[in-house]
Amino acid sequence: MGGILRTGAVMAVCATVVAAGCVAGASGSAQAASADVVPGSVPAALGTATRVGTAPASQRLTVQVWLRPDVTRAAASADAVATPGSLEFHRYLSPDAYTARFGPSAAQAAAVAAWLTGKGLTGVQVDAGRDYVSATGPVPAVESAFQVRIGRYRVRDAASGSSAGPAVFTSNDREVSVPAPLAPLVLGVTGLSSAAATSRSTATAAPQSRAATKTATCSRYWAQHAHALHPAYKGLTRVSLPVCGYSAAQLRAAYGATWRDTGRGQTVALTEGASPTAMFRTLTAYARSNHLPLPKRSQFRQVQAGACQASSAVADRAAQSPSVDVEAEMDSEAVYAMAPGANQVMVVGGGCDEDQALLNAASAVLTGDGHHPLASIASNSWQIPLGSVSTRIVHALDVRAAAEGVGMYFASGDTPGLTVTDSDPYAVAVGGTTLGIGAAKNRVFETGWSDDLGSLSSGRWTDLGVSGGGGGVSDVYRQPSYQKGVVPASMARVKVAHKTVLGRAVPDIAADADPDTGMLTGYTDTDSHGNPGRYRTVASAGTSLATPLVAGLVADAQQGRKSPYGFINPLLYHLARTRAFHDALPIGTSTPQRNRAAYIASDDTSTSAYVDVFDAQKRSDTQQVTAKGYDTMTGTGTPNGAAFIDALRRGCWFRPGGSGRRDGTTE
Repeated sequence: MGGILRTGAVMAVCATVVAAGCVAGASGSAQAASADVVPGSVPAALGTATRVGTAPASQRLTVQVWLRPDVTRAAASADAVATPGSLEFHRYLSPDAYTARFGPSAAQAAAVAAWLTGKGLTGVQVDAGRDYVSATGPVPAVESAFQVRIGRYRVRDAASGSSAGPAVFTSNDREVSVPAPLAPLVLGVTGLSSAAATSRSTATAAPQSRAATKTATCSRYWAQHAHALHPAYKGLTRVSLPVCGYSAAQLRAAYGATWRDTGRGQTVALTEGASPTAMFRTLTAYARSNHLPLPKRSQFRQVQAGACQASSAVADRAAQSPSVDVEAEMDSEAVYAMAPGANQVMVVGGGCDEDQALLNAASAVLTGDGHHPLASIASNSWQIPLGSVSTRIVHALDVRAAAEGVGMYFASGDTPGLTVTDSDPYAVAVGGTTLGIGAAKNRVFETGWSDDLGSLSSGRWTDLGVSGGGGGVSDVYRQPSYQKGVVPASMARVKVAHKTVLGRAVPDIAADADPDTGMLTGYTDTDSHGNPGRYRTVASAGTSLATPLVAGLVADAQQGRKSPYGFINPLLYHLARTRAFHDALPIGTSTPQRNRAAYIASDDTSTSAYVDVFDAQKRSDTQQVTAKGYDTMTGTGTPNGAAFIDALRRGCWFRPGGSGRRDGTTE
C-alpha cells in the first residue's frame, strides 16, 4: 500500500509508543517520541472566532480517527466498474470485499485502537468497514492524546449577520498530532469541535392569500400574483410573488416523472443529522395530501449510525438549530414525489459535531450488512465547507461508494463556491435552479439559482448581495476525464501553485432549489410533552431539495435493471447536450419582468420588503455563471423526464472516447 507502513512495523513501534506513554499533551512537555501533524483537522469556523474560555475538564468527547485505505488501487477499481467496455464494468464489490482488498488491515486498525487505549480513552472501537476507530474520553485525555487545547469560542453567524447573535462552540485550537509511526494510517480526526458548519435546508413560512386584507403574499403557481415596485429596482417595475410551495404534482409534471417508472424495487438512502418526528406517519400524510399512492410500511425504515457522549457539544448544536428543521422530511418527501414506488432507508448519524454525524451516516450506508450496502443511491442533502474536515476523508468514502456501486449525490450547497463534499470527482454534485411552474403545471422558465437580494426601507432600495447554489472549480482535483470536451476550458481554469490548470468543475446536474420556488413540505410537530402532534406544512428549498429530486428520478431510471448505475457521472456527461437534459438558460433583458424576480412582502419577522432578482451574475459575490450548455450554476442541466430516464437506460452501454484517471489531485 503506497505510503503505508507494513503491519508488523506499525505494531512493533506502536507497542513501544503505548508502553512508554510517549505522546505528551499540549503543555509542551518533553516528548519521548515524535508526532506528526494531521492536516485539515481544525474547523474553518475557528478563523473568525474569539476564544472565550476553556472546555470543562469533566466534558467527554467521542472522537473518530479515520483510517487510510489504499485509495490509489481502490480508485482504479472504481474507474473500472464505472467504465463500459471494461472487464470489471458493473462488477461491484461487497462492503466486506472492499475492506479486504483496499481497507487498512485489521492489525493496522488495532494499532490505532491500542494507542487510543494507552492514552486513557475508553469505548475504543473499530467500525465494521475499518473506516475509522472511535474512542471517548474527558477533555484532558483527548488534549493529551492529540496534542491540542480544547476551548470554547464565539463566532457570529455569517449567513444571518449580527442579528443572529453570538454562537458558542467547542473546538481544538490547532491541528491534531498523532504518533509518527501511525501517521501514515490516518486520514483525519473528527469529533473535537461542535462548530455547526454543515449546511441545512432553507425553510420559510408558507402563507396563503390573506382573505381579510385581500392581499396575497405568495402564489399557488408561478406568476399567479404580481406586485408593483415603487420605486423600481434594477429597472424592474412589476414582478411575481414567490410560490407558497409546489405540490408533488407540480414538480412531477415539471420534471416529467411518469407512472410507468416509479422506482419500484430500488432503495434510496437518505443521510441525516437528526431524527424527524414520526417520519412514516408524516410521509403518509404528505402522500395523502398530494394525491400520491400511500406508502407501505415496508417502503420506509430508519436506522441510527454512530453516537456521542459529549452532552455539552450536543447542547451547543441544539441551541443553534432552527426552530423548524424539515431537512429529513423534505428529503423523504422529495424522493417520494419523484419515485413513490422506491424504498427509503433513512440513516440518522450520531456524533459530537454535525460533520461527524453526517459522515457516520454516509459511512453506514456503504458498510451496510457487509454483504450489501444499504442502498445503491444515497441522497446527501448537506454540505461540509472547505476547511472543516479533511478532503481525504470524503474522498475515501466516495471512492468506496463508486467501487461498491453506490451513487453518492451531494448538494452543491446553499452559498456560492465549493465545498469539501461537492468538489470530489467521485461525487455527483447537484446544483440549484429557480423554477417557474405555470397554471397548467408547465415549466415556464428555469435558470440558475443566484438571487440578488434588494431590501426596501423608507422608500429606498439597498442591495444586500447574492445568495444561491454552490459551484465553481476545484484547486484540489484536476479535471476528471468525464468532463473533458463538455466543460468549457473557460469554466475549468484555476490557478494552482502559480500555474493555470483545468480543475474539476461543479455541479454535475441540477434541480429546483430557490426558496422563491420551493416545495411545500409536510412535518409533524410535537406537543408540550414531546409527543407527535399535528401535520403542518412549510415551504422549503435549497440544494437540499434539488438532491433528493434528482435521486428520485435516478431511482425511476434504475427500475427493472439488474445492476445499479453506481457512480453515474461518466454517463451524465456522455449525455450532455442531448434531450436527456433541459438546459437551464440565463435570464436576459428580453425575459418578461414577471419571470425575472420575486417580491417578498414584509411580515411579523421583518418590517422591510425584499426583491430577489434571479440569475444574478455579480462577480463580487460569485464567480459562477449560468450559460447555454454546461455551466457552474446548473452543470449539464436538469432532468428532462422520460427522455432523461430512457437516455440513462440506453446510454449505460456507451464506450467512452477517452480514458484517464478521475482522481488526480494537486494536493
